[in-house]
Amino acid sequence: MKSIQLSRRSFMVGSGASVIGIGFGAMEFASAQAGPFSPVAWVVIAPDNTTTIYSAASEMGQGTMTSLPAVVADHMELDWSLVRVQHAPPDGKRFGNPRFGGGLTTGASRTVAGYYEPLSLAGLQGKLVMLGAAAAQWNVPVAELRAENSRVIHAASNRTISYGDLARTAVAPAELPKVDKSMLKPMAQFKLIGKDVTRVDLASKTNGTAIYGIDVRMPGLHYASLLSAPVQGEKAEKVDDAAAKAVPGVKAVVTIATGVAVVADSFYTARKARDLLKVQWSTSSRARKYDSDAAIKDYVARAENLADAGVTFHAQGDAAREIAGAARTFKATYTTEHVNQFTMEPMNTTARVDGDRIELWTPSQTVGFVVGGVAAAAGFKPENIKVNIQLLGGGYGRRVEAEYAVDAALIAKAVPGVPIQMIWTREDDFTRAKPRPATAQHLIAAVNAQGKVVGLQHRVVAEQIYARLLPAAFKASGNKDSPVMEFADGIYDIAGHQVQQLIEDRGIACSFWRGVGAGYVKFGSETLLDEVAVATNQDPLQLRLDLCSKSPRAQAVLREVASLSNWQGTPAAGHALGLAFSDAWGTFCAMVVEVSLNQGRPVVHNIWAAVDCGHALSPKNIQTQIEGSAVYGLSAALGEKLTYKDGEPQQKNLGAYNLLRANQVPAVMVKVMPTDNPPSGIGEVGLPPIAPAVANAIARLNGGKRLRNLPFPERVV
Repeated sequence: MKSIQLSRRSFMVGSGASVIGIGFGAMEFASAQAGPFSPVAWVVIAPDNTTTIYSAASEMGQGTMTSLPAVVADHMELDWSLVRVQHAPPDGKRFGNPRFGGGLTTGASRTVAGYYEPLSLAGLQGKLVMLGAAAAQWNVPVAELRAENSRVIHAASNRTISYGDLARTAVAPAELPKVDKSMLKPMAQFKLIGKDVTRVDLASKTNGTAIYGIDVRMPGLHYASLLSAPVQGEKAEKVDDAAAKAVPGVKAVVTIATGVAVVADSFYTARKARDLLKVQWSTSSRARKYDSDAAIKDYVARAENLADAGVTFHAQGDAAREIAGAARTFKATYTTEHVNQFTMEPMNTTARVDGDRIELWTPSQTVGFVVGGVAAAAGFKPENIKVNIQLLGGGYGRRVEAEYAVDAALIAKAVPGVPIQMIWTREDDFTRAKPRPATAQHLIAAVNAQGKVVGLQHRVVAEQIYARLLPAAFKASGNKDSPVMEFADGIYDIAGHQVQQLIEDRGIACSFWRGVGAGYVKFGSETLLDEVAVATNQDPLQLRLDLCSKSPRAQAVLREVASLSNWQGTPAAGHALGLAFSDAWGTFCAMVVEVSLNQGRPVVHNIWAAVDCGHALSPKNIQTQIEGSAVYGLSAALGEKLTYKDGEPQQKNLGAYNLLRANQVPAVMVKVMPTDNPPSGIGEVGLPPIAPAVANAIARLNGGKRLRNLPFPERVV
């Protein structure tokens, strides 16, 4: 591949986006050039006219290995049948997501939103390079050429040439064409964006050839099973490993910071020997004192103590004044329990140490955390750490943090030269859980004489995430833990709106979970607003339409979901409808559910959702994302609960952790409403409105009694 000389200015296209690297011939990277930037190799064109596009995001079922390359292909006018997709190497300078400051992170519904403009511009720039190459070869003006299906066409002379043929002789320009977003084609001209392109990972996942982290195999592979400390932060003080070492096939027993690992020739052997270890653990961890039931009671008291102001996360107008002068106020306190991510594929990583270098094969959402964690804990220089991201069998935020990869690195370091695959069992997943924070919320809504909501105070008490994980960023933000509080502000037009954050730290490491803050803050606000509507004799739909008067897009999805669900109609006997709305991740999602009660137990029959996420890259995939996140959120609302006693999680597998079963899954109908706006997040969008919608429906079935705690009780009446 020929190197491309790029000026600093040629990289500064759009809002900080990187340009494309056009490669001719073999699949390899351009060498780094002198200067502040290196070429970013997104596309390589082969002489046979196939094009390989790199996909930078981790693929965990959300479809980014298809949607992101399709953006490049659409603007580069590629023949999709000739496109091949390959996961990008872990190089943040070339492939980083602008929404993560150039980091290689997949999560927070920022993948499409972050890469869309850079990849659109990259595709456009790639097309212009190919047009320029053809113009030079034919000695005609570029303006007389057009590109279509991986070919350049000169209508005046009836000539065509494929990108592949151009790749044989083309010379890369010294400086790439300047492009900006005003040059991008409009939505009406899209050929791939907005169409249901078959996902590139579908075939391998269907026929069983897909390689997830747990499927990695190589010569000499050994397996590790890690006995972790029962409480976060504790360590092994004494280890009796004689019985474990006596098991045939055991290669080593390794003590690391988080536990004691057995390395053997099979995972079965490693796990069998692990169960023979006798370990005395330290008992000095702060987490040892943690009791989640007691903590939530403390959180409730703090949330209701208005003298404890915490940190102002959002302020619009004067909420205190509006509440003081209101015709009527409504107060409610809500709680949510810890919930586990419970990915289908357990945490795992394969690692091999060769001298001062280490290579890892891991299903991770964040390359940077893998490199940083391994460097800090195992002492390898970052430049000597090679990370190969594998397919993820579910992420849901759990694979953002990378302590499982660090475990594998430390074990492999103790057995150099031997590739080690470390696998957590399902029980290990619970012992090492980093759940969604437990919370208490206290809300006060103020209504004027006309029934309009004019004030809202929203107080959230929760464990920290950023304060623990990224303390520098936390302090720089004014001590705002954004994932804990995300989208508590919202777009509703409320004259006085104040959101306060009250951070707790009880020694338990909480972390990202699909939807994180939006999953509980919308539960609080959307159920209280529904209560206001009923008490003031307003249609809950109309109340929300009024609050969204400045957002026609929000109003459109509300009206559409009302039509889909026959909101104004009469439900079947014993059934009720509930409505909720979310603007999280810049996407407008309105949801209606149909619920009945079976001997006091809630049964959800139907879910309707209307969604506007701007440019809808793949409507069918968006539909499945809404379905998946709604069901994920419904599972948490109806039964998921991870409790701690003396710092230990009390649920260790599905026998005690109540996931939604197949016979509880309702029908889900999703209407995708594309608009000519930049694409916004979608992977978590269906989760925030599901719990409040169900709670609002239940209130109509049980005489107005409101549910204020997640998960709901098994019997609600």
